[in-house]
Amino acid sequence: MDFFIQSAWAQAGGQGGDPFLSLLPLILIFVVFWFLLIRPQHKRQKEHREMVAKLAVGDEVVTAGGLLGRITDVKEQFVRVQITDAVEVTVQRHTVAAVVPKGTMKSV
Repeated sequence: MDFFIQSAWAQAGGQGGDPFLSLLPLILIFVVFWFLLIRPQHKRQKEHREMVAKLAVGDEVVTAGGLLGRITDVKEQFVRVQITDAVEVTVQRHTVAAVVPKGTMKSV
């Protein structure tokens, strides 16, 4: 039966090889995840924080819920958004998804 399965020979001296080389694939996977997933997400979060900090009266915004409106009042945690002439809502600052170019509300 030796011609079907080769005999296994134990290595002398226990485990051979460098322990760093056995961890190298895990380190490489972490580096790939860092550059492809974690780093871009941190960059987007930073851009969103900066955008929310710069909100001002008169900016036209889209909220995370999809409301399009113009900011009429800015407070520390909340902004007041005018959706139409008769409707104003108060939303949390961090729910503002994007600042759109001026005049976007007229085209809709």
